[in-house]
Amino acid sequence: MSVISPVRVRQLLKKELRQMFRDPRMKRIVFIAPVIQLVAFGYAVNTDIKNTKTFVIDHDRSAASRELLEVVEATGYFRIVGSSGRPADLVHALDYGKAEVGIEIPAGFSRDMATGRGAQVQVILDGTNSNTATVAQGYLTYIVQGYAQNRAAAAGLLPGGGIDARVRAWYNPDLESRVYNVPGVIGMLILLMSLLLTSLSVVREREMGTLDQLTVSPLSAAELMLGKTVPATLVALIDLILVTTLAILWFHVPMRGSFFDLLPAALLYILCGLAFGLLISSVSRTQQEAFMTMFLVLLPAIILSGFFYPISSMPEVFQWITVLNPVRHFLEIVRAIFLKGAGISDLWVQYAALTVMAGGATWLAIVRFRRSMAM
Repeated sequence: MSVISPVRVRQLLKKELRQMFRDPRMKRIVFIAPVIQLVAFGYAVNTDIKNTKTFVIDHDRSAASRELLEVVEATGYFRIVGSSGRPADLVHALDYGKAEVGIEIPAGFSRDMATGRGAQVQVILDGTNSNTATVAQGYLTYIVQGYAQNRAAAAGLLPGGGIDARVRAWYNPDLESRVYNVPGVIGMLILLMSLLLTSLSVVREREMGTLDQLTVSPLSAAELMLGKTVPATLVALIDLILVTTLAILWFHVPMRGSFFDLLPAALLYILCGLAFGLLISSVSRTQQEAFMTMFLVLLPAIILSGFFYPISSMPEVFQWITVLNPVRHFLEIVRAIFLKGAGISDLWVQYAALTVMAGGATWLAIVRFRRSMAM
């Protein structure tokens, strides 16, 4: 087993860094692109609803029904775009996309509210976008129930044994989806950069004809791997600092934990990404093939990470598959550190999983890399 020479590694690092930043476009890709992507995804990946187009059918036309509609619109979640006395107009508005939510208040609404018998309000939702429909249904249910309780309490009609449910959301009091999604976007961008920087490196050397020169040089496979991974690690860490700072200062995502607890997880996560990138690079013959293979790995990793869909709602077999996904463990770590102030002792299972995956992926990359150099 050859001894790693610090001199040879240092010279290779200089060569890789010089080659990486010689092209001005590469600087924009590795430093500016993650910032632009975080801003774009931070605003676009948003499950909150605001100003949802709402059509109203008010058969009661009373002060109570008008007050209810004012309460609904005052929340900012719903915007009344039309009203009518004919249910057919509501159906037409939903059919042609003029409204996403319909509220129908029956005749006798104010009378039922005054007597304390309980009034009914029909809510009709456009289920084309199931997420918007589900969130809107929850918001309207909460708003209408709160209005009914306040009216009954003001009239002295609240039963003595009634339940007064007071809800408090910890860690994200305003239930802003951005606070939950932006840390997830950080994990996605770091993986993308790690895969991108290494998956094309060996293939680029092969296409340029310089891989043969490196193979016959005194460089060992371990030294060549260090030369390829250390610069990419530095770039990924700089990207991590950039996007984390942007998340805190621009999106006001609270950083309740310590960045020094996040750093070890980020290093393990980056190592996983770099190792998988080298595996892709060693089995690909062209940069185009490596690029396509990278996305074949990236998309399932993100989908099975819990970024878009809760893991608990997936079929059981896919829940077990996600255990082997480093993105899942890193997202759990980064969200817990940002929002809950958790530390390494609270997340040792996720740290252990990342350590095992980083070690296994690195070992596979070394074995495959040596074989590719011998070919």
